[in-house]
Amino acid sequence: MQTIPAAALAAAALALALTGCTDVERFLNKGGDTPCSEYIRQDQDTKRTTITKFVQQQQKTDAQPAGTAVDATMISVDLLCGAQRDAETPIKNADIAGIFLQR
Repeated sequence: MQTIPAAALAAAALALALTGCTDVERFLNKGGDTPCSEYIRQDQDTKRTTITKFVQQQQKTDAQPAGTAVDATMISVDLLCGAQRDAETPIKNADIAGIFLQR
């Protein structure tokens, strides 16, 4: 019976853990329900994950949205969330009125 070296097992566990984090992050990500205050604190990669999930929620699909749709939505949400009077507004509800009125 062959034994697998400990280094090989450690490398496999590390690889699994690294890829698993992205999947877990995508699963736990709230997409359109993410409050603007949380969204604006996210790094670019997490914002892209949030917006991708948000676009999928809007389109009611699990299919990967077009990069241009994600980019355009990301720009809009960045602008709208940066100016919302109520920082707890979910990104799906961020709009021009929210800049002037606290809901």
